[in-house]
Amino acid sequence: KELDAFFQHMLEKLGMKLATMMLPEEENFLLLFRRETPLDNSVEFMRIWRNYDTDSSGYISAIELKGFLQDLFVQHRKNINADKLEEYTDTMMKMFDKNRDGRLDLNDLARILSLKENFLLKFKMDACSQEDRKRDFEKIFAHYDVSKTGALEGPEVDGFVKDMMELVKPSISGADLDKFRKALMGHCDINGDGKIQKNELALCLGLKLS
Repeated sequence: KELDAFFQHMLEKLGMKLATMMLPEEENFLLLFRRETPLDNSVEFMRIWRNYDTDSSGYISAIELKGFLQDLFVQHRKNINADKLEEYTDTMMKMFDKNRDGRLDLNDLARILSLKENFLLKFKMDACSQEDRKRDFEKIFAHYDVSKTGALEGPEVDGFVKDMMELVKPSISGADLDKFRKALMGHCDINGDGKIQKNELALCLGLKLS
């Protein structure tokens, strides 16, 4: 089993290098984009996910992926025609749609965007002292409170939910995430403002900040 995993890893690495050497310039650019601009925060990842999952299906379809690639090329001032865009979309689908169902799930898009390791893995969830738990909580909240408002909202909640779920279930779908998000908001959003205040999250996690 370990040997299989090793060879799989090697094939993926070699396959990516060979593809980089052989693909046309624009597809080569897509691979370079993936490697050189990794995301280090699930909040930004979920912002992208919500933006391009336009039908809120919990998946990125080929049409939605094409919209993402088109915006990516425009952002980097690269002009391509409709036929080429269709071809590149098909290529990316073949490379990253691991279960070959014609759509991308959260994990597939995370691979495309080279999302870095789950931030919550840095922390011991069974920290001994209350002070250690408070210290960890402060770091965790600051990481997801990208807007620095003292409350998690929108993609900030999504990013936190995604990373929390992945601690117990490595492969999650958009539907899983939406279900857990709804449950979390129902449990933690005590004042019903559609956000999770710092003290609300602390209360949910059994912490007293003061």
